[in-house]
Amino acid sequence: MTSSLTGDTICYESWAPRPILGIESSCDETSAAVLDERGQVLSNIIASQDAVHRKYGGVVPELAARAHLGTIDRVVTSALIQAGMTTRDLGAIAVTQGPGLAGALLVGVNYAKAFAYALRLPLIGVNHLDGHIASAWLADPGFPLPCVVLVVSGGHTHLYRREADGRNILLGCTRDDAAGEAFDKGAQMLGLDYPGGPAIDRLAQQGNPRAIRFPLSRLRKSSLEFSFSGLKTALLYRLRDMESTARTTQAADLAAGYQEAIVRVLVDRAFVAVQLSGTKALAVVGGVSANSRLRTLLKERAALEGVRLALPPMTYCTDNAAMIASAGRQLLLSGRPIGRKIDIIPTLRLGTQANIAMGQAGS
Repeated sequence: MTSSLTGDTICYESWAPRPILGIESSCDETSAAVLDERGQVLSNIIASQDAVHRKYGGVVPELAARAHLGTIDRVVTSALIQAGMTTRDLGAIAVTQGPGLAGALLVGVNYAKAFAYALRLPLIGVNHLDGHIASAWLADPGFPLPCVVLVVSGGHTHLYRREADGRNILLGCTRDDAAGEAFDKGAQMLGLDYPGGPAIDRLAQQGNPRAIRFPLSRLRKSSLEFSFSGLKTALLYRLRDMESTARTTQAADLAAGYQEAIVRVLVDRAFVAVQLSGTKALAVVGGVSANSRLRTLLKERAALEGVRLALPPMTYCTDNAAMIASAGRQLLLSGRPIGRKIDIIPTLRLGTQANIAMGQAGS
């Protein structure tokens, strides 16, 4: 591997592909994964914190950071064992540096820094959203570029055009609540378990999405923005005006109608973006992409319009380290000059240059 320094950047002109370790700790999953020299996933260990946060109805940042501290070393060790590798086999380390919870990010980044320093390996800072986008190619390496990507994960609902050179051009995003937040808040109002998205999905499968209709957030026909705050308010008012017995007996229909209002808007805006961008390929990634109704509607619409669709397997929908390792590997192979300092950036935006540093003294 050859590298050159220019100011605060490093450029790896000829990084020879070797196994890469990915580390993810941006929110409430501690994850580590190993990809081989061809980019194939050898291991992807995920430790969920659902049990830690369930009684609070959402993620508590301090508790998340503590859970990461107690879990990360075991998760990384398990990933290496499952991959059948030792630290000497690794060629680089990739870690999420943002966006995310500051305390949670610090655990992963500081662990990765120490790991890279001890092994004298390149350390790549990855944008969490770029990791989600990279998940589309983990199961479908031949997925074409350019394409449109809908990222629906936690507090993010964003549409991007992914270019052949790896650049991401923002096409539109939510004006208020993200789809994942709408699911979580809706689940709370319906008295369902945390996390809200899977809970609503399960209950909605027992209901009729046409029995109780909710308004679809319609902006301008060509708009690529989203808005879900009005939908949340509509559910609140609907529940307020119902008798307690009706709220119980019609819970499945309420969940199905509420879910339908979210996923139909996501599908509609995504295919408007495909039409306006002139592409014929759409990837939908992130935790919400695991929703069964969303996946059904996307497949039907893609088949109808002749659009190639990428939906990552369930394992790669939620936060995971395989996607972070994949994004870091792509960055190394690109040979682009990248920042040398690795620091957490909780509000990191996609398109901001990711960081890279050598894990050795003087870097």
